[in-house]
Amino acid sequence: MLIRDEQSGDRAAIRAVVKSAFGRPDEALLVERLREDGSVVMSLVACDGIAVVGHVLMTRMEAPFTALGLAPLAVRPDHQRAGIGSQLVRAALERAKIAGWQAVFVLGDPRYYRRFGFDAGLASGFSSPYAGPFLMVAALTGTLPLSAGAIAYARPFASLN
Repeated sequence: MLIRDEQSGDRAAIRAVVKSAFGRPDEALLVERLREDGSVVMSLVACDGIAVVGHVLMTRMEAPFTALGLAPLAVRPDHQRAGIGSQLVRAALERAKIAGWQAVFVLGDPRYYRRFGFDAGLASGFSSPYAGPFLMVAALTGTLPLSAGAIAYARPFASLN
């Protein structure tokens, strides 16, 4: 499995992967809106041969330190449960760390995201419309610079139902 940066010719394949993974077009439209908004910092794809079978997006967040939001993460249904999502998350976190980002927030299933260092307890001090047990943060520098404050995902997330 090859994990690489998105290329301009990947957009239709990414749209198809995200739509099929979520079973609806909303998240695929979110990816397009995030691109248009200029919020995308990192967009990685997983390729099986030449076929794009997975995608992860990292966007800028408003936070009291440099932080990204990981969303959406998508793997084509016929390639799920093969570790592709895990490879994408690990690659995205490693690249974010190398680039100097201090933290990554995610809204998702704690049973899945804990394995990558995401922690709901660490995120509990941050105010957000998404605050709760599914909002988690991973400190990329060992510890978070602050344990509380307001955070906000990029504006297009507000349109996601």
